[in-house]
Amino acid sequence: TLTSARDGGADDLKMLKGVGPKLEQTLNDLGFFHFDQIAAWTDEQVAWVDSRLKFKGRIVRDGWIEQSRQLAAGEETDFAKKAKADDRYKND
Repeated sequence: TLTSARDGGADDLKMLKGVGPKLEQTLNDLGFFHFDQIAAWTDEQVAWVDSRLKFKGRIVRDGWIEQSRQLAAGEETDFAKKAKADDRYKND
């Protein structure tokens, strides 16, 4: 985990399906700011983060690791395209 985002700022974790503003803040509070961090999670890290979330199983169910791999590689997921297109988080 990190104590703050790297230079250049945090990634927009809301581009992950199932992550809204509050959950993004929770992930930041736990030390996760970047897609490459989430993409590298081990089973143990998934269990640790999952135990701190209200909705258990969301990480696997929504495919955060695979989505993060794509986003960290500069690709765009279907969800991220939709989220950007409808500007669903414009007031954050």
